[in-house]
Amino acid sequence: MKIRRFYGKDMREALKQVKDELGDDAVIMSNKKLNDGVEIVAAYDKEPTISTKRTAPVTTSAPKQRVSSTPTLSEIIGDSGPDSLRALLEKQIHAKEASSQSTQNAPERPKPQGVNGQSHAVKPQQTPLMSASHAPQQNDALNEMRQELASLRNVLQFQVAGLLQQDKGRNHPLHGYLTNKLQKMGISQALANEVVSYTPSQTDERQAWLFLLRLLANRIQIEESNLLMTGGIAVLMGPTGTGKTTTVAKLAAQAAQKYGAENVGLITIDSYRIAAYEQISTYARIIGCSVKKAQNAEELSDLLFQFRNKRLILIDTAGFGQRDVRLIKQLETLKQSTTANIRSYLVMQANCQYQVMQQTISAYKQISLQGCIFTKLDECYSLGEAISAAIEHKLPVSFITDGQKVPEDLKVADAKFLITSAAKLYKKHVLIHTSDNSLNNAAVAV
Repeated sequence: MKIRRFYGKDMREALKQVKDELGDDAVIMSNKKLNDGVEIVAAYDKEPTISTKRTAPVTTSAPKQRVSSTPTLSEIIGDSGPDSLRALLEKQIHAKEASSQSTQNAPERPKPQGVNGQSHAVKPQQTPLMSASHAPQQNDALNEMRQELASLRNVLQFQVAGLLQQDKGRNHPLHGYLTNKLQKMGISQALANEVVSYTPSQTDERQAWLFLLRLLANRIQIEESNLLMTGGIAVLMGPTGTGKTTTVAKLAAQAAQKYGAENVGLITIDSYRIAAYEQISTYARIIGCSVKKAQNAEELSDLLFQFRNKRLILIDTAGFGQRDVRLIKQLETLKQSTTANIRSYLVMQANCQYQVMQQTISAYKQISLQGCIFTKLDECYSLGEAISAAIEHKLPVSFITDGQKVPEDLKVADAKFLITSAAKLYKKHVLIHTSDNSLNNAAVAV
């Protein structure tokens, strides 16, 4: 087997050189990116031959066939036709079997005679040892070739996906432009592709953008009856640092203004964070409401019974990451606490990464979530990630917070306000140098 290297400005050109010079039986050993292009290492069993046969002239009655000089993905990977790698391995195996048979059928050589005419026996253990050491080398080489082929497949699939995306952009330029615009606003690729597919065919860019913003606003679920209207028992949970305790204080302060401080009760089950009880106690003393601490499920059940006449009871929890094992214990405590109707709310930072939000929602969905509360909107550079997570998980948004002031910086969630804020952030932080006012008009019109 001989090895050759080919260079091209991209993968397609290099693969074309391999096929043109070595034919379909060539095996791709490796590929590597260079500063000025791509390098491919290919192997072949025999010298490539150039066919000198002339093709018969095509008659006018027969339809002309389209000849493609560039190999397709199936031809390169081997999804159709003979598998070049398998054929090469089979040839090697047959060659070894033929060699071993010829060795067995060969006439026995005379044994070498010693000084006294005695023959020296040859140790038969050497051949098995050599075969055993040679087998792992073959396996390593085979695994390496498989890895190289898998790597080549991934590269080609990526290039094909890029070509398909380019083709889609050429066929539907407005759709491609709007999809890119939504993704820059923070909307996930899947959600952007979905909503853009509903864009009316006969429309201009501005009207299409207004249509998409309204469609996203309609997709956001808002909790119909929030805590400040209905009261009841609510627990706020979420990762550390999301502002759960401050949000509890804002809700308690607004409820105290509406129903009176004596009708509001606070409970904390955060026994992990230093001074957690002191912090919520300070808020409760300023508001004028009652506050208690529960260490386990039994104490929580007793406190809920003591506060049974309160209009609103808010439970503050410890903040754990979605991979922290203590989170499971806390969720189990809430499940076992009481038969009372406890509404669970997930508190998340609106400026989190999209993947972090996805994992957080999946972890906390072990308990049925009534809704979510987005905090720190004033620290966001984009709001599309939070909107995408809420829409894709069908999680209602209950409240939003945009500052540290208690209780002013807490608002009941509104879909139009969220989309308008996302559009304004997009214009402010992404379209810094633009002079187009269509986005601002779209945000106002939502």
